[in-house]
Amino acid sequence: MPKTPSKRRLKTEGRSAPQALSKPLPFPRAGRERVVIESVQPTIDCGRFAIKRIVGDEVIVEADAFADGHDLVACVLCVRRPGDQVWSESRMAALEHDRFRGTFVVTELGAYVYTVRAHIDQFGSFCRDLARRPLNDPDLKSAWASGASLIAEAASHADGVEAQALREVVEILRGDSAVTVKRGAVLDEALAQRVWRFSEHRYESACAQELKVIVDPEWARHSAWYEFFPRSLGGASHGRLRDAGPMLEYIASMGFDVVYLPPISPIGQSSRKGPNNAPSGNHADVGSPWAIGNAQGGHKAVAVALGTLADFRAFRTQAEGYGLRVALDLAFQCAPDHPYVRDHPQWFRHRPDGTIQYAENPPKKYQDIYPLDFETDDWEALWQELRSVVIFWIDQGVNLFRIDNPHTKAFAFWEWLIADIKAQYPETLFLAEAFTRPLVMHRLAKLGFSYSYTYFTWRNTKRELTEYFTELTQGAGRDYFRPHVWPNTPDILPGYLHHAPRAAFVARLILAATLSANYGIYGPAFELMENVPNEAGSEEYRDSEKYQRRSWAIDRPDSLRDLIARINRIRQENPALHSDRSLQFHRVDNDNLICYSKATKDMRSVVVVIVNLDPYHRQSGWLEWPADRLGAMNGRPVQMHDLLSGAHYLWSGRRHYVELAPESMPAHILCMRQHLYSEHDFDYYY
Repeated sequence: MPKTPSKRRLKTEGRSAPQALSKPLPFPRAGRERVVIESVQPTIDCGRFAIKRIVGDEVIVEADAFADGHDLVACVLCVRRPGDQVWSESRMAALEHDRFRGTFVVTELGAYVYTVRAHIDQFGSFCRDLARRPLNDPDLKSAWASGASLIAEAASHADGVEAQALREVVEILRGDSAVTVKRGAVLDEALAQRVWRFSEHRYESACAQELKVIVDPEWARHSAWYEFFPRSLGGASHGRLRDAGPMLEYIASMGFDVVYLPPISPIGQSSRKGPNNAPSGNHADVGSPWAIGNAQGGHKAVAVALGTLADFRAFRTQAEGYGLRVALDLAFQCAPDHPYVRDHPQWFRHRPDGTIQYAENPPKKYQDIYPLDFETDDWEALWQELRSVVIFWIDQGVNLFRIDNPHTKAFAFWEWLIADIKAQYPETLFLAEAFTRPLVMHRLAKLGFSYSYTYFTWRNTKRELTEYFTELTQGAGRDYFRPHVWPNTPDILPGYLHHAPRAAFVARLILAATLSANYGIYGPAFELMENVPNEAGSEEYRDSEKYQRRSWAIDRPDSLRDLIARINRIRQENPALHSDRSLQFHRVDNDNLICYSKATKDMRSVVVVIVNLDPYHRQSGWLEWPADRLGAMNGRPVQMHDLLSGAHYLWSGRRHYVELAPESMPAHILCMRQHLYSEHDFDYYY
């Protein structure tokens, strides 16, 4: 044995003496846990945030799990239902390269918790090695003893019929049965399942995080929203909620699911804006509904001009009678004469001269709005009060809220508020109206917002639409960012629609309604094709309804009303359009034509959409359609039914000619129907 170098020699070599008796590092707490778990999906920011699903969805969970040496690994998916304390467990299937997959179905509202655990699969490893041994292997006697020990251990944790079945195999292995009998008994799949269920999973490794799924109601999966201003219902006089019956019937006739109202609270008198955002409005002007509060009340009151709280409840009941849910706008900001300003001045930011700072987004000024200060020393009381506003409207029967400018309020507030509300009222949904930077929009979605506005309003070209919706449906945000698409809003008349012809509105409507399972329009401005901006380059409407009442001729013969009704009916009748994950874009050799499809998992519903993005000219091109991936198998022709025009086409092969004229209909919405007949049976369709 070589001698240990002396201290003197070590010093000569420039090294310090070894600390032979120094204390070792503490042993790891789980030193016998041999399995490593990595890359668990789906997970958001290492488990910091929950993924989103709808009641009835299947959640697919995958993870990498591996160990040192050659032993097999068993991976277990653990799921805890809302309110439960006990985990349900299911074994995950082994894929390639140490990847495992498991699934569970969410069947109720609320927060599910899931995680992954793994351990050395001793019995599985034994069976794998046994299957490799020849029947005359001299070590089989030892193998039977090892197998019997593992099965007996499992039997000790079982009872009744299950325990008896395990003990019978133990007796076979310890008896004089033939090698083939013993081998067959051990390699039986039913035995493997029993041993796994009843064995003690020693030295089990666990995923570092318990992960969450927030489950929303079925009607969150797909919806069509219609926004209107009740104050414009009255013609020459101020509209009232009690007079909205005909408007609700009109909205329902177009197939919408949700009627969304701008704020209905009292509007501030101080600094009230005039028509077209004029800063010198007077008391005769109706002002902006987003300037909330006056002497009549604040966020928990209804503007006297619209009616009473009882009128709102009657409005909601009437809407529900037409099959419409009511969504309310929540704008957490105040007019200068809101009661909060008087009673809680500490909730607002003050200038050096002591006056309260009004809202600005230079060069825009909002003298009629005071933003709340989320850095106030009294922030806890502010949070509690805003929570009480949400509870108040939930008590009035509202469970849908569109949140105005959530990106101008504290992230921590939204995470707290939404989690608190959904814990008590899990059917409540929140739509984030945040046209802002991508990271901010995604953060709000992670914090719990059920839906998110998108950049669709400004995505016009084929490339822009393809890249953006591929990101939304296939990118990292698909597990938490649920898109809500709007071709227009009261704030935004996009440049594509400035002085645009009918075909532009039709194209944007079809794109919105088919690219996204959730969409909305601001009407009647949209169906009446309001297309005049306040000034060149502005996205504000001329005579914007945000600042004045408008009179709308909803029975105008050129209205898009009937087309909207048809499209919403198509959405309802075709399950392929009820989700976004199956969205695929297909090549067309003309950049003015965009083509995409959606399909259900079982391929029973397949919809192909082709849109002419040029509202002024006829466009044509050749479409390459991957028929084999969309259910048209074995080269058989398929019938394509245009759900807009009623026409039928017979498609065979991968390339198809398309021509769309904006003056007639700038789009096809095609439903695929497979047929087993010969091509000649459909000659009459040409």
